[in-house]
Amino acid sequence: MNLYKRNLLTLLDFTPEEIDYLLNLAAELKDAKKKGIKTNVLEGKNIVLLFEKDSTRTRCAFEVAAYDLGMHATYLGPTGSQMGKKESIKDTARVLGRMFDGIEYRGFKQETVECLAKYSGVPTWNGLTETYHPTQILADLLTIKEHKGRLKGIKMAYFGDARYNMGNSLMIGAAKMGMNFVACAPKALWPTEELFNKCEDVANSTGASVHLTEDIDEAIKDADVVVTDVWVSMGEADSVWEERIKMLLPYQVNSGLMAKAKNDAIFLHCLPSFHNLETKIGMEVYEKFGLDGLEVTEDVFEGNQSKVFDEAENRLHTIKAVIYATMVR
Repeated sequence: MNLYKRNLLTLLDFTPEEIDYLLNLAAELKDAKKKGIKTNVLEGKNIVLLFEKDSTRTRCAFEVAAYDLGMHATYLGPTGSQMGKKESIKDTARVLGRMFDGIEYRGFKQETVECLAKYSGVPTWNGLTETYHPTQILADLLTIKEHKGRLKGIKMAYFGDARYNMGNSLMIGAAKMGMNFVACAPKALWPTEELFNKCEDVANSTGASVHLTEDIDEAIKDADVVVTDVWVSMGEADSVWEERIKMLLPYQVNSGLMAKAKNDAIFLHCLPSFHNLETKIGMEVYEKFGLDGLEVTEDVFEGNQSKVFDEAENRLHTIKAVIYATMVR
């Protein structure tokens, strides 16, 4: 399997075999790290991390992955470069491509990361856009494989706003890997018809299924994996909280919902999560709406079925696999 100099912009660009290769490579690199085996095969290389949106897991995973592989990582935060302000994305890409061996981008528009990939001449990785979040989905798939022993035939039920990066990318990943995906949300929050049709075509070739519904009982029945995400995405105004809570509170992942899934179902969340009052936003929402949990309740988040911190750790190992596969000859 040769992914040398490939970009990771969306998992739509990768075959099921290539995704499986990345997951197996991630598992090998994870095992090596646990055993203290060095994997510094990219010593002397440099990558740049372009962040228009702040992050904990994405930044830390890319930086630790780079250091483990022997590389140096330069972080440019939301105010750390002139990209899009005094310098075009196209020009930024050509400058950074002359100085770095790889570029990671986390921000708003998918077009931005595609422009960086087109003009930089070096592997470019999507750390998150409004449309796709491929590195997160690789971590989710690895976590499911670790706990379920397989991906093919697994039913994944996603509850919440399904029209942005997580809902889109989970549907893509499931379709690629022969899983049965259901997104459960109000119809206004479904993925676009265009993307759904693309995923349905993929699913037809892999033995997967993709389905959109507003019926909670239909979605949760026989679910092996239950997934949710925050109800208001980064960059959205605080004023949308009231509307979003009214729309999505029936789709909250709570103990009653989990009880309707398979007994051994696992719960996943890409984080951060509003499951208690220990965050500023969580407290503000409580004071205004009287809710002590939003997309998931504390008992589910902290319960035995929750694998969110396995999932968070796997961001490191899958990102390391992506860097390794696209930069090692």
